Formats: sequence, C-alpha cells, structure tokens
Amino acid sequence: MTTDATPLLRAYARVRLAALARLDPVAAQTRVLRRLVRTARGTRFGRDHDFAAIAGAADPVAAFQARVPLRRYEAFWHDYWHPSYPVLTDVTWPGRMPLFALSSGTTSGVTKYIPCSDAICRANTRAALDLLCHHVAHRPASRVLGGRSLVLGGSTALSKAAPGIFQGDLSGIAVSRLPWWARRFQFPPVEVALLEDWEDKVARIAALARDADIRAVTGTPSWLLILFARQAALAGAAMPRAAALYPNLDLLVHGGVNFTPYRERFTAFLEGSRAELREVYPASEGFVALADAGPDDGLRLLLDNGLFFEFVPLETLDHDRPVRRWIADAALGVNYALVVSSCAGLWSYVIGDTVRLVSRDPPRLVITGRTSYSLSAFGEHLIGEDLERAVAAAAQTIGADVTDFTVGALHPTDESARGGHLFLVEFADAALTADRRTRFAAELDRVLAAHNEDYRVHRAGDFGMAPPRVEVVTPGGFARWMKQRGKLGGQNKVPRVITDPALLDTLRRSV
Repeated sequence: MTTDATPLLRAYARVRLAALARLDPVAAQTRVLRRLVRTARGTRFGRDHDFAAIAGAADPVAAFQARVPLRRYEAFWHDYWHPSYPVLTDVTWPGRMPLFALSSGTTSGVTKYIPCSDAICRANTRAALDLLCHHVAHRPASRVLGGRSLVLGGSTALSKAAPGIFQGDLSGIAVSRLPWWARRFQFPPVEVALLEDWEDKVARIAALARDADIRAVTGTPSWLLILFARQAALAGAAMPRAAALYPNLDLLVHGGVNFTPYRERFTAFLEGSRAELREVYPASEGFVALADAGPDDGLRLLLDNGLFFEFVPLETLDHDRPVRRWIADAALGVNYALVVSSCAGLWSYVIGDTVRLVSRDPPRLVITGRTSYSLSAFGEHLIGEDLERAVAAAAQTIGADVTDFTVGALHPTDESARGGHLFLVEFADAALTADRRTRFAAELDRVLAAHNEDYRVHRAGDFGMAPPRVEVVTPGGFARWMKQRGKLGGQNKVPRVITDPALLDTLRRSV
C-alpha cells in the first residue's frame, strides 16, 4: 500500500504557486539566459560565441542573438556533437554528457541523439511537480499521490553508448532519473516498463492495472486509447470507462499530439469519473509548457526552469537574417517556430514545433504543428493546426471518432489532371458508409477553405485543386504500419503530414 503523499504535495504547491504568481516573465527569462551562458562560457561552444561577453552584457538577450545564430539538429550534430560522440566533454555544456535522448523525425525516421544533462533531468522533474501543483490547486479533494501513477511510454531500458554514458527513449531516461520519493508511485513494475515489445507491454499493463490503485495516467492519446480498449475487453465491457477501469483516478495527462480529434472519446471515457484532463508539452529538448488552467486556455510556458525561449515568425525561419522575438516582444496570434536554449547545451535550437501565443499574463501558447509538417504542394500553405481542426470538425459532422490520420499530396498524373490532398483516416467505427465518407470529405474541404485563404483561393471554382480524397484505414492499420517501421508505441506518433511520395505509397499499400 502506498502512503498518501498528497498533503505534502499540497504544502509544496502553496509555496510554488505563490512564487509563480509573483513571477515577472521578462525578468525570469533574462535570469535564465544569463545563468545558462555564464555556466557554459568555458565550453567549446561558449568560447566560439563569446559567452563571457554575453554574460556581462547590459542586454544579454540582444548580445546573445547577435552572436548565436539559429541552428537545427543537423548543424549541431555535424559541428559539435558528432566529432566526439558519444563522449561529449565541455562541448556545448560543461562536464561529460551522461545521457542522450533518442528522437526520430516521424517522416524521415532519422534518429537524433539529443544531449540530456543532469540539469535538464532535474528541470523535467520540477516541471512534473508544477503540473501536480496546478492539479491539486484546482482539485482540493484530489488524492493523486495516494496510489500509483501509470506512465505509458516507450521502453525504459537504456543502452550503454560508452562507459558511464547511456541513451534511450526519453521516458526511459525520466524513469532512470526519478527521485527516490517518486519511485514508490511508479507503474508499471520495472520488469514490464523495460519491455520493448509494445504489444506484449500493453497486454501486461492491461492485466496488471486491474489490481493496481491507479491515481494518474500519462501517455500519448492514440496509444492510451489502445490500452483502454484492451482493458475494457479484459473486463468484458463494451466501452472503456475510467470509472470502471480506474475507480480512484484523479488525473489523466496527455501530450505529444493535437488533442482536438481525440477530445470527444476522452470525454466519454472520463464520464462518471472524478479525474481531470491536463495537457503537457514535453520535448526531447526540454519541458516547454503545461496546462495550468482550462483545456481551452493554452499551455503555460515554464519560464524559470532552465529553458530560454525564442519565437521566429515561420515565414522568416529560413531567411539569412530571421526575425527573432522573445517573451518581451513576441506578439499574440502569430505562428512562430519555437527555438530553445537549454541547460543541456542546446543554443538557439530550432526544435521543429510551431506555436502561437494566446496570452501574456501568464504567457501561454498553443501548439500549431511542425515546421516540417506544413502542406503546400500546390501553394495552399496548410499547417498542422488547419488539418487538425478540419478533421475534428468533419468527424463531429458525421458523428464518428477518429483514431488517427495522416495527409499527403496527390500530384497530377497528366497535364489535365488536378492535384489535391489524400486523407488516410482510421475511425473507431469500422462501418463507415460511402455517404458518411463523402460528407466527411466535404466538411474537410469546407473547414479548410473557411480558415485558410490560400487553400480557399486554390479551391475556388473547383479549378486549381481537386477536393480532398478520403481513404479509410482498417482498424489497427496505423498500428500495424508503425510496427513494420519499428515505431510502435511509446513516444512514436503517426506523422500528420507525409511529404515523401514513396513513404505515402508504402503506407497506402500497408493499410
């Protein structure tokens, strides 16, 4: 039996939330940047970019942006990390880098080795505590630390890259660096968490969870739905419901993908339960933001936790001199590429996500997509947010639940043919009639045109682009395809946009 530590959490929350209420965003981010460059001024990167001068500058942000250009992963890997990988000592962060989080682009499949320092591990733990602080403040009767916390992640097994240096899934790193007091709440057991076979892992967790006092559940929405369905089947229930599967559930944490297409299914899952939903924005590069208020209020930026944020208007990202904003001058409502500098030795690093700030006090954002996930094969300039919104609206129109989807371009096959978009969609209801599919495609077209002027122009008069084409993926089809690619479960996600024609063709043949 787990001792209920929620009263201790509540006491910590009062102190932490009071500090957050007093936090000045600009001053906090200035302090973070000064501390980062001061700490790393003796590294090779710090010497190359004159961090000593930045740390002592009256305006460290201006000095930093003048000396440190934007970089993507490939530039860091080629110029700084690869030459001595896996032993990175005083390269971009002081000391020897003990861990690497393995992350792969969902379209390219290229594995990235993201440095993960002791400092960033501590920052991630603090971020998780912040989430719990907001939860208990909102739910005074919560007993979230009175039982187990189920984390549905990848394998927690880490491979040895060199003596004293390990690499693996971010969830494995998180578990390996859990503070002693948090280990008592961990679920599933270590021997199950270590499993790499995703299907076996889900089956084992579903069976073990029946007898566990689960108070919190964390995972990617699509994979959580698979777990819940498996548990319901074991219980002989027609539909998965939290009240039956987890009677003491207080908190369900989700992240990694846009939640809009999944909201109705999770609302139904939690009906009759006392649990609340909270979204998080953890990346391999650091914990960016979390839900501190309602589900439609955006995610609060973690401004005092080892990350310095920059915001680059997406249309300037690839310019020779891109526009670079920070929390002092970033505007609301603009689609920005998110850039971070971190206590793991990332500096003005383009992490690949696009965001939009929705409030200033406190600063909150929504994730709008990926820099690589724009769809503009014909000049339509759609972003992830456009696609997610359209799919959610179309699903609601026909009364269907979407399990997963992806979008690709269908290019003209001859001079007279028009190009268009192919939506591959997996529905929870396999019996989707031709009429419902037609209505789904029509609503996709209407919503995209209503919210994106470029798309509307290209579709005007049904002339420039063909209407969206929808192909229904058989139940479990995306999971089978991800398994074939070695990307089943954990933090792996079905790509929302596939720009590689060969990969799209492979997916279509598979599903």
